[in-house]
Amino acid sequence: MSSDYDRFKTELLAHLDWFAERGQKVRFWWRDDDAVEPTDDLDRLLAIANAHDVDVALAVIPKHATEALAKRLADEPHAIVLQHGFQHKNFQRKDLGEKAAELGSRRDPDQLIDELTQGKKRLEELFGKKFVPAMVPPWNRIAPEVSRRLPGIGLSGLSTFTWHHFPRQGQVQSHVDIIKWKKDRRFIGWESARLRLDLHLCRRRTNTAEPLGILSHHLAHEEGCYEFLDKFLEIAAHHPGAEWPRVSDLFRE
Repeated sequence: MSSDYDRFKTELLAHLDWFAERGQKVRFWWRDDDAVEPTDDLDRLLAIANAHDVDVALAVIPKHATEALAKRLADEPHAIVLQHGFQHKNFQRKDLGEKAAELGSRRDPDQLIDELTQGKKRLEELFGKKFVPAMVPPWNRIAPEVSRRLPGIGLSGLSTFTWHHFPRQGQVQSHVDIIKWKKDRRFIGWESARLRLDLHLCRRRTNTAEPLGILSHHLAHEEGCYEFLDKFLEIAAHHPGAEWPRVSDLFRE
């Protein structure tokens, strides 16, 4: 392994030791976006989750979700399903400089809520008790009016991507995206991972209740992403200064 990994490991252990020495724990969780069907990459992701006995919350796209995915996940003890929009389609105006969003300001809210209601029903039918009624907006963006209306259709949970903590009941954020998206898609690297985790672990010293979310996208992974997940969990999933609550429990808090 590289010297960057050695530094990453040393610093992560130092952080977790700090919590353990004080009888505290960092609460972690893991979200993976864009699942619709079984793939070799999904198999690999699930194998890592099972090896380290932690849940992975799969944000599934309702319109494209398959019966085959439901069958694949049926007996997976650590696979949890969240709702990833309805169709993962951008409706914003790129020509006007607007950032991509399916649940953004360009949609008619009533039509959009109808679609999300249909999507929720489909995920309930496909995944049963594995489905946790929480919305993961595609591209992590959602218009305020849509967000406010989610509980009214039974989607009490919400998860986006930000390092800010929102004191909304049922909102569980992701914080560390392990993929570098611009230019060549790849693992962000051990040094970037160290710096990002350092920021959030420092914040947890005064706010241990807020879960720290790891974000992955198995369909875009290369070897570095899988190596990170395995090596990170080898430490963080087995350390007395860390815990991994059930995802369903996090969204009920």
